[in-house]
Amino acid sequence: MSQLIISNISKTYKNGVKALDAISLDVPVGMFGLLGPNGAGKSTLMRTLATLQEADEGTIRLGDLDLLTQKGEVRKRLGYLPQEFGLYPRIPAEVLLDHLAVLKGITNKKERRELVKALLYKTNLYEDRKKRLGGYSGGMKQRFGIAQALLAQPKLLIVDEPTAGLDPVERNRFHNLLSELGNNCIIILSTHIVEDVKELCPNMAIINKGKVLLQGNPLKLIEQMQGKVYKKNIAKNELDHYKQQYRVIADRLLLGKPIIHIYSESTPGNGFIPVEAALDDVYFSQIFGDNL
Repeated sequence: MSQLIISNISKTYKNGVKALDAISLDVPVGMFGLLGPNGAGKSTLMRTLATLQEADEGTIRLGDLDLLTQKGEVRKRLGYLPQEFGLYPRIPAEVLLDHLAVLKGITNKKERRELVKALLYKTNLYEDRKKRLGGYSGGMKQRFGIAQALLAQPKLLIVDEPTAGLDPVERNRFHNLLSELGNNCIIILSTHIVEDVKELCPNMAIINKGKVLLQGNPLKLIEQMQGKVYKKNIAKNELDHYKQQYRVIADRLLLGKPIIHIYSESTPGNGFIPVEAALDDVYFSQIFGDNL
């Protein structure tokens, strides 16, 4: 199956904001995590890949297809679940999915009926197929979003912040669905939730301020940081002092008390103890610190 090759993609908006700055990524078949904070450029890149927005510079290829010039052909192979999407609340899921299949060009009624049925089963919505979409939970709506994105049997599936706001049960169900789908196509999972990438993606990239900061296998990236992360409980009024003295890559509360993680090539002493590195440490070291 074809790789997705993104080469030197840039985008500057009319207000002067440079959302993408020479982004280059090689995305293989399977789940690919795109991590970054809000405003990092993730959604701009997703909209560009989904043929909804023009790039100023660069090229994007999916096999022999040029995503920037062959938009019609690309859309036949594309599935897209945006961060926010509208549904007709009074229409049953089965009816709307059938209607969307017609819009996708699936005109054979029997073929369409079988496809809709299969997708409702795949997304665990078949039992609720006659229920109006306005009565669906957030997780059910996200799964319906995946069902409509799969109507074209896509080679490229883009999902933008899919688990934001989901409860743990729905989030786990959605993870299982994405994991199953990742065997047959390229799935780009754009998120700011580190756990989503850790649990699902054998390949990932971190972007911020429109630039790729790091790309690789999550486990290998974590391994590269082992032995270089230390933690310490501190007083609330000491945080600024420690930020001046050490490379603080994370600070949070544990049982109401501040705890910091620092990156250090050598043992820092001063009460710091070594800690097992995690993907959070990799992520925050890139977002909040200078590149390693």
